[in-house]
Amino acid sequence: MNITLSIDEKLAERARHKAAVLGKSLNEYIRESLQKLAGDDEMEARIARFHALSGTGNSMGWKFNRDELHER
Repeated sequence: MNITLSIDEKLAERARHKAAVLGKSLNEYIRESLQKLAGDDEMEARIARFHALSGTGNSMGWKFNRDELHER
């Protein structure tokens, strides 16, 4: 799929230069960035797992106190 972006010419030149420093074309760099943004299903699964486990612990009434937190 081809996508047209409207960006400032100077911004495009700076981005093209930075991509070239990384050994990539601007097109390659943008494609890889979009793949990371849209395609990281593993990260979504980890976030869902974190949310599922959050707040499910049981401290059985025990609470941290300042002295215990700063013991060395």
